[in-house]
Amino acid sequence: MDFTFTEEQQAAVEAARGVFADVTPDRVPSPALTPGAVSDEFDRPLWARLADADLLGLVLDPRHGGAGLDLLALCLVLRESARVLARVPLLEHCAVAMTVERYGAPALADELLPAAGRGALVLTVGAQGRTGHDPAELAVTARRDADGWILDGLHSAVPWAHSADLIALPAHTPDGRAVVALVPRGHSGLTLAEQYSTTGELLAEARLDAVRLDGARVIDAEGAWEWLRGVLATGTCALALGLGESVLAMTSQYTGKREQFGFPVATFQAVAVQAADRYIDLRAMEVTLWQAAWRLSTGAGGALPVAGDIAVAKIWASEGVRRVVQTAQHLHGGFGADTDYPLHRFHAWAKHLELALGPAAAHEETLGGLLAAHPLG
Repeated sequence: MDFTFTEEQQAAVEAARGVFADVTPDRVPSPALTPGAVSDEFDRPLWARLADADLLGLVLDPRHGGAGLDLLALCLVLRESARVLARVPLLEHCAVAMTVERYGAPALADELLPAAGRGALVLTVGAQGRTGHDPAELAVTARRDADGWILDGLHSAVPWAHSADLIALPAHTPDGRAVVALVPRGHSGLTLAEQYSTTGELLAEARLDAVRLDGARVIDAEGAWEWLRGVLATGTCALALGLGESVLAMTSQYTGKREQFGFPVATFQAVAVQAADRYIDLRAMEVTLWQAAWRLSTGAGGALPVAGDIAVAKIWASEGVRRVVQTAQHLHGGFGADTDYPLHRFHAWAKHLELALGPAAAHEETLGGLLAAHPLG
């Protein structure tokens, strides 16, 4: 299996590194010291720089002003963003834009995507449903009438919803189909209540009370929500990988300088073994990420449906990112809890990603079900 990246994908990484070069994780107050949200807004100046570097249209077709790259390129850029805890809705924005282009009506794509690629239109998506445990599309009902669609229900923990222009929300029809509704912020019948992430970022509880949308703003193509959900899951795994790599590098630097008994603690066997185990976690997170992203991007076949590869990537990402930050806190000692040091911020973001991915046991159950339905050999 060859996961060598193309020149275009590598160029996207270099562009992202240039944009994120001066981003520091402490641009906003610490979530450990701030009641409520650390900020009412995402990092708009960084968003503008991403747009100037053509990274917001990275995965869009050239006819919509994009670069025409794929999900692997997006995951590479997301990995770089997580290394510095970039406070932008890059994953949500690009995932919704890709779904509109792939499954939406051509007129809808022509209307929304050029502005989305320029960053003038900000997109986000709710994927946690009402509780984060049940399928997200079950949280909202969508029924048709003569004038379009009517939506009722509630989505919890919607990221960046207070700043986005359009919020993509999955819903289910009376016959059990999943659709994706694009609801403008401030639309009649939509109420956004404040919630807060472990990162201190502002989330939203989105309540829909007889929200009316015309037919063009509801994507009811078969497989649209399943694909969008897969992109979000895979992109979150990329964020977990980038964050974990940054934390392990931070730990390596600290233990290489911190001395006990006249020697750097990194030279102690117990420390080296723990760091090596976390390195193995990261490499497993990486290879399972690229496998899932490649299959989702190309539609390539396999022994199991692509949901199996996504489940494996989520198992490693949710468990791996937790183990990496826990080991980092342990090896930093009391210094890791110092709010003047950035490690506690990475820990808070890791917990958010772990919760967004869901427990590994649930993904193992999904994988077991797929194995039962598609016996190998």
